[in-house]
Amino acid sequence: MSRLARLEGSARVLALVKLANVGLVLIWGFAVTFVFVRVLPIAEFQAFLLLVAFGNFTISAEFGLTSIIYARLRRHWLQRGEQADDGGFRLEEMGVLFLFLGLLMAGGTLILLVALALGWLATGMPLLFLLFFLSACLNLPALLAKRALAAVDGNFLWEALDCARRVLTIALLLAILAGLDPRLSVALQLVASAVMIGIAIGHVHRRLGMRAHHWLAVRVGGGHVRRHYLRDIGASAAFTVSDIIAYNAPYFTIAAATSDARPMLVFDFFFKMARALSMLVRALVEAALPRITRAYHAGDRPRLRQLLARALGAAMLFALALAAVLWGAGDRLFLILFDGQASIDRADIGLILLALAALTVISVSVYVQAALGRFAHLLARSLPFLAGSLASAPLALLVFPGRFDLGFLTLYALTLLAVAALHLLSLRKLARA
Repeated sequence: MSRLARLEGSARVLALVKLANVGLVLIWGFAVTFVFVRVLPIAEFQAFLLLVAFGNFTISAEFGLTSIIYARLRRHWLQRGEQADDGGFRLEEMGVLFLFLGLLMAGGTLILLVALALGWLATGMPLLFLLFFLSACLNLPALLAKRALAAVDGNFLWEALDCARRVLTIALLLAILAGLDPRLSVALQLVASAVMIGIAIGHVHRRLGMRAHHWLAVRVGGGHVRRHYLRDIGASAAFTVSDIIAYNAPYFTIAAATSDARPMLVFDFFFKMARALSMLVRALVEAALPRITRAYHAGDRPRLRQLLARALGAAMLFALALAAVLWGAGDRLFLILFDGQASIDRADIGLILLALAALTVISVSVYVQAALGRFAHLLARSLPFLAGSLASAPLALLVFPGRFDLGFLTLYALTLLAVAALHLLSLRKLARA
């Protein structure tokens, strides 16, 4: 067994390198703000934030397509040598999916060009904005490359490539502060991302034994995608939209319910902690997915139960570590983060910790079941969360008018706990089926 194969087969090594990559992603996100707020005039920086938001929206427009390809390609890879049914994975799908993501990028770029030309996005540095948007949009094919490479047991290779890219892009960002032209910096970051994607896809190409005609057979691949993807695409898209609304709706419902800034800041604090925790949990689960998916497709239920229990236990350790930090220093962190504009009390922190514990269970379930292609099942589980998220602020205003912030957090945490219970039942049935 080669050294790379041994590294790929170690869940601990994969978890460590994925967590290192999560750290680099967080540093990169901070570095973008840290650098551009210092090199752009404040009006330009406000426009830049709108650009970042538009880039994030464009990336989310794939609506879980890359999760679908992972589930299908992973099953194909694990069952290679067996007779696949007509609805199984076909190599021609890869070219069609890359074409679709390329069209998403082209559509977003066209919208951006129109916005720049008509002054909807006012900037004196349109080339910088265009280059940054393109570099952000490369995360679409990068995500597909990541999922495809992971499906063929190339997790460690991807993480190593991505870590190298992150280190290089962070260095290029910081070089702007040393005098490097921002446009050149972003252009070099774009090139680095393109090279990384090329290496990853080249590896997938070789592992699957693909030929050039597989990438160009758009008619064959498109027909197969149309016949066998539409149900999963519909469920995945609906689940993604439901999830995006459920997680972000309180920003708008709180604003509609009260003009007091404190409840919004408290929710934003929870949101930031939840995002950091979910990134850590995702890295952990993705490290375990090769074994989980292998046990699932092999019908090895005892092994699957063991792996799911380990994933949940390890994820809860992350939640407990974050809980210890927040219980000991959450109030000070809140004051620092929001520049003393508001304070947070123990009751708020306690409810946030309950919500984060529930979110940990939900995250493990979502990442595992998405990898297994159970999108319709996830959609059904997301709807109670959507309803509770939308209703929490109006109900808090009605039931707890004197302490809206505490009322909202109570109802929101109860919603997450109820949804977590549903996901635990789903995982139990999955392990016993």
